[in-house]
Amino acid sequence: MDQKLADEAMSALVEEERVPGLAISVWQKGEIVWSKGYGFADLEQQVPVDPLHTRFRIGSISKPIAAAALAKVYERGQIDLDASIYTYLPQFPKKAYDFSTRQLAGHIAGVRHYKGTEFLSDDKYETVWEGLAIFKDDSLLFEPGTQYNYSTYGWNLLSAVTEIASGKEFLNLVQTEVFNPLGLEKTHADWNHEIIPWRTRFYELTPTEVQHAPHVDNSIKWAGGGFLSTTDDLIKFGEAFMKPGYLKKETLDIWLTSQKLNDGTETGYGIGWRVGTLAGKYKWFGHSGGSIGGTSWLIVFPEEEVIVAVLSNIGGLSYGQVPFQVGQFFIE
Repeated sequence: MDQKLADEAMSALVEEERVPGLAISVWQKGEIVWSKGYGFADLEQQVPVDPLHTRFRIGSISKPIAAAALAKVYERGQIDLDASIYTYLPQFPKKAYDFSTRQLAGHIAGVRHYKGTEFLSDDKYETVWEGLAIFKDDSLLFEPGTQYNYSTYGWNLLSAVTEIASGKEFLNLVQTEVFNPLGLEKTHADWNHEIIPWRTRFYELTPTEVQHAPHVDNSIKWAGGGFLSTTDDLIKFGEAFMKPGYLKKETLDIWLTSQKLNDGTETGYGIGWRVGTLAGKYKWFGHSGGSIGGTSWLIVFPEEEVIVAVLSNIGGLSYGQVPFQVGQFFIE
C-alpha cells in the first residue's frame, strides 16, 4: 500500500476542484489503515473535517442501505422479488405494464428519475407514501426489462413496497435491520429539524466562489438519497457485504450480480449496488452519490479485501477515477 500516493491524489483533487471539506477512509484486510480529513466541515467557523465524526450527505449510497433492509425482509420470506409490486401496493396507480421489486431495484422498471427542479425540493414529507405523490401518476418510460434508466424515484417506490411487506415503517426498519446490527451509530436520516452532532454544512461551487448550497428537504427520498454518514461508518457497511454473515451467501450472490435486460444485456447494476471490474482484473461493487451539498463514493474490492469511502460537502464534484486509483494504491 502507498498512503503517500493516495494522499497526493486526494490533496490534488481537493485543491483543483476547490473542495470545502472531504473525508476518506480506507479499510484493508480487517482494519482501517488510512483515514484523513481535508478542509472544513464549516467554512465560517473553520471546523476541520474529522473522518470519524463529520457527517456528510451520502446521496445515492442510501440505495445500498435500503437494499440491505430489503435483503433482511427477503431472507425472512416476506417478499417475492419477482411478484408484481401491486401485490404489496394495490393502491399505486396502474400503469400500462406490470413490474416487480427486482426490476425497481435494478432501475429497469421504467420509473422516471428527477425532472425540472425536483432535485431541489424543499417540501417536508411525513411518510414514504406521501413522497410518492410527485411521480405516482406518471406513465412508465418503457416496457419493464427492456431498458436501463437510473431512477431514485424507483427506490422511493421500493421503500413503500418494503414497508408493506415487512409491516414496519421504513426508517424504523432501516434502524433495526441495518444500523443497529452493523453498529452504524453515525448514520441516520437527514432530518432538517433535528440537531445532529457533527453534521457538516453544505456548499456549492460557482465559477468564482464557494457558496452555501440551497436549502433542501430530503424526506422525499430516504431510500433513494436521504441519509447522512461518516466514512468510517460506510466502511463498516461495505464490510458487511464482503462475505456471508450479516446476509446469506445466496442473498449476496443475488444482490451483487448484475441484472440483465430481456435481451440478455447486463446492466452493471444488481440490487442497490453497481458492479464492475477495475483495470480488467479487480472485481468491485459500490455506489456513488450526488446530493445538494454532497458527493460520495463507496467502493468494495472483495477479493483484495480493500474498501474505499469518500465523502465531501459540495454538490456536483467530479472525483474522476481518483477513488479507484486510491483503491489500487492499497491493492498493488
